[in-house]
Amino acid sequence: MPLTILVVDDDLGTRLSICDYLELSGYSVIVADDGQQALGMVEQYHPDLIVTDIVMPRMNGYELVRRVRQQPIFRLLPVILLTGRTKTQERILGYQSGCDLYLPKPFELEELAAAIRNLLERSQIIQSEYRLSQTDQLESENFGNPHSPSKTEENYHHKSISSPIPLAFESLSVREQEVLRLLTEGLSNIEMGDKLHLSPRTVEKYVSSLLRKTETSNRAQLVRFAIKHGLVE
Repeated sequence: MPLTILVVDDDLGTRLSICDYLELSGYSVIVADDGQQALGMVEQYHPDLIVTDIVMPRMNGYELVRRVRQQPIFRLLPVILLTGRTKTQERILGYQSGCDLYLPKPFELEELAAAIRNLLERSQIIQSEYRLSQTDQLESENFGNPHSPSKTEENYHHKSISSPIPLAFESLSVREQEVLRLLTEGLSNIEMGDKLHLSPRTVEKYVSSLLRKTETSNRAQLVRFAIKHGLVE
């Protein structure tokens, strides 16, 4: 399943540009237009990373990060602050609130994407090492316990919980859902572009993203996957 990124910004244009770029990069994106709404979405969806503006109504970015960090489960959640404020004291305030990166506006989407990849890779390594330490601790506690599960049982349990789960329709962006629906109708990139007011090249990017998310190698397999798992009517 794609990693989930929460984008928080009260400016619609900024939200859309970031979301479109990240979705085409293979991420699942959820959005909020202020810190108060974002806090609820963090608790509901448990995103893998947050990208947030600072100056927003109801709750600003500083307060959002502080509130998120107060919850133990989210203390290692990567957070990027976006802002037009570039004074040293303001950057210090951002880091003191608990952000991992302070990115001043205007910024290039490629730079933001590179920062996201770096933080996510680091986060995955930390989480992997934590799970490994927890497993080692559990095995140590069960050592010599006749009622502890055998290695065969542990391997079976591990395979059961890590078996692939079919892609959920909700994990696709709105554009990806539209492209997938038209793709199953047999439309070409040009025809889909005309209906969705997109260039054929942009349509192809969405198709490539769908192939990656479904782990299929061509359009025929993608259509069969979509029908089999109920992603289209």
